[in-house]
Amino acid sequence: MCNEAYRRTQIAKLIRDFGETRIALDFPEGVPNFAPLDSIRITDRLEIVRTRADQTDTTPANPAAPLTVEMVTRRWSWPAPARGGGGGRPVYNFRSDGRTLTNSATGGRCLIPVDGFFEFTDPPAPAADAPKPAKKPRKSKWAFTLAGHDWFCIAGVWKADATVGEAWAMLTCPPGPDIAPYHDRQVVVLTPPDYARWLDGSAPASELCRPLPAGSLTVEQVR
Repeated sequence: MCNEAYRRTQIAKLIRDFGETRIALDFPEGVPNFAPLDSIRITDRLEIVRTRADQTDTTPANPAAPLTVEMVTRRWSWPAPARGGGGGRPVYNFRSDGRTLTNSATGGRCLIPVDGFFEFTDPPAPAADAPKPAKKPRKSKWAFTLAGHDWFCIAGVWKADATVGEAWAMLTCPPGPDIAPYHDRQVVVLTPPDYARWLDGSAPASELCRPLPAGSLTVEQVR
């Protein structure tokens, strides 16, 4: 499950690249300060892209016109309901399996632009004759990027939460061949031709929430 990502791409490039996919970005809260982020973690605030409040899946679409959507800054994760009152553990990944995932005024689909995301695996086993380490070794850390692209979008959902306000989570699906050696689930990575189809609801979630073919993601060990 993904609990860390990074983004270094500048806002001007995102605007330009989204435009090439016939998506026009609106900034109802102002253009965000796109400082480089080497580590984005649960509860951090990050920019997401979603349909405007006046748009739903039933809004008539004009295929000849660009899709105008909004970029806003929101919190990563909302608290799950907890037994006995109080906030539960943060919901930062959300299973897409078997879900319809439509858009409404209080929640729906979104895109999370990143340069890459991280997965973690157990550290290599020490040699049989190695001395016992003083501290537990840190997990190995792997960075995943979309081959041939400087940045890409992870499919997400957002909702209005009574405790933390509007927040988002990354969607997950069964792992593809690039992720399976590292984890038994993966975040849903979309390619540019699918950005608008995801946002406007014209493509069923079951069609897009699936792993990409082998070789679509590149991986590098960073720790």
